[in-house]
Amino acid sequence: MHGTMAASSHRIMLGPLVAAVDQGTSSTRFLVFNSKTAELLSHHQVEIKQSFPKEGWVEEDPKEILQSVYECMERTCEKLTQLNIDISNIKAIGVTNQRETTLVWDKETGEPLYNAIVWLDLRTQSTVERLINKTPGRNKNHLKHKTGLPISTYFSAVKLRWLMDNVDEVREAVVSHRAMFGTVDSWLIWCLTGGKSGGVHCTDVTNASRTMLFNIHTLDWDPELCKYFGIPMEILPRVRSSSEIYGLMKSGALSGIPISGCLGDQSAALVGQMCFQDGQAKNTYGTGCFLLRNTGAKPVMSDHGLLTTVAYKLGRDQPACYALEGSVAIAGAVVRWLQDNLGIIESHEELEKLAASVGTSYGCYFVPAFSGLYAPYWEPSARGIICGLTQFTNKRHLAFAALEAVCFQTREILDAMNQDSGIPLTQLQVDGGMTSNRLLMQLQADILCIPVVKPSMPETTALGAAMAAGAAEGVSVWSLSPEDLSEVTSEKFEPQINPEESEFRYARWKKAVQKSMNWETTEPLGNGNGESSIFSSAPLGFYIFGSMLMLVGAKYLAGLH
Repeated sequence: MHGTMAASSHRIMLGPLVAAVDQGTSSTRFLVFNSKTAELLSHHQVEIKQSFPKEGWVEEDPKEILQSVYECMERTCEKLTQLNIDISNIKAIGVTNQRETTLVWDKETGEPLYNAIVWLDLRTQSTVERLINKTPGRNKNHLKHKTGLPISTYFSAVKLRWLMDNVDEVREAVVSHRAMFGTVDSWLIWCLTGGKSGGVHCTDVTNASRTMLFNIHTLDWDPELCKYFGIPMEILPRVRSSSEIYGLMKSGALSGIPISGCLGDQSAALVGQMCFQDGQAKNTYGTGCFLLRNTGAKPVMSDHGLLTTVAYKLGRDQPACYALEGSVAIAGAVVRWLQDNLGIIESHEELEKLAASVGTSYGCYFVPAFSGLYAPYWEPSARGIICGLTQFTNKRHLAFAALEAVCFQTREILDAMNQDSGIPLTQLQVDGGMTSNRLLMQLQADILCIPVVKPSMPETTALGAAMAAGAAEGVSVWSLSPEDLSEVTSEKFEPQINPEESEFRYARWKKAVQKSMNWETTEPLGNGNGESSIFSSAPLGFYIFGSMLMLVGAKYLAGLH
């Protein structure tokens, strides 16, 4: 008897709850927070299968993504009921997602017209080269003044262009006005709010800012950019703020609850880490690694290979805030690669044990440029390399080198950020799945030579989406004013090695990065049996070119007489 009394009185204490869907590259999570204390009450996680149909291609099944969201919602609601927490206390749902990943579906049948092309995918490399070649001076930053982004395989517009060029179903649906384009947030919100029966087709400013079709100054789709990529504007979702009621859940236990927050995962982590002031920054260790620094109400353009992106816009009438972003493609994905492709570890916990058992990479460097190099290089032709190998090197050293690679890549984007802002960061706030690896966190502090601060509650991405949803007009159960934000408990990792050693290792890393570049070129070399064109031999080229000039000159002179 006493037990039920305690449980029911606990239930009354909780007050309003807010939930978040966190749809990442490798898994989907649904989490429920107490809006007054930001405490995580319950969650459920489901892994997502990635398929690699060809070299460099990465796809996911949109229906599997959607199904995983429903499954996580149901399981979390069951867990809450077991904890005697009333799910009718959930007042709002936020959505946060892997960015750039591109989907096209049929608005009449509700069916996807192709798999989702994941942000890491490289199939658009020739599309990108073609686009860069038609810019004045072959400049990959040709659209940066509007988008904040270089022309790269990473962003949605080139993936959408590829789908329209290569998939008949997509092309036909566009022609017959049945196609809808969206990033993962748009697909989920459209499906959750009714799909083909009145689903809301929208996105938020943060996700829109990763498509290359969005003008970060006007905060809307840009007709010139759409024309540049040949994309009809009618297939695009409506752009909204990151915190407003988009629509209501249409089915399941949570039917009728507003979806009122939407942020790309890296923006959500910035909000969840409470980086609301100009100059505050966070680094998230997920599939990739993303360092974002809040630059306030003005977009700051980088001179050192960083992206300019929309950080958040927390309300229809609120100003947008911007961020500088350093994006690294492969962080946690290197762990999955060591596990699934090489089979040298069974789990990420085992990676930490293996690496810790040697405590050094023994001169081995691992540049995991599986999808080319992102910031600060933007070099799509780079590929992964492991160098500095000797007969002494074993899998333990490789495990250590893999962890160091994540830290070195972070150091590169931190250096770029410090150069762009002129104000060096004095400590780094971190979050994401890999931060549970204590060896990695200590290595990170050693390689950056500044303290690394990790919040005790690692789910900052989901927390950010929940905050945006709970703060929305018409929900208003979560206050974002500084005095109401709950104190976060955290752990600090201080640097422990001398800076000289750190600098020496970093210099070696940079040497390794140079060796990974210019590996993959899409233009076929020569005529297939290793011979190159005679024009690539300089003396012969000049000779033939000179002869042609003489002929042309002779003809011209003949014409004068």
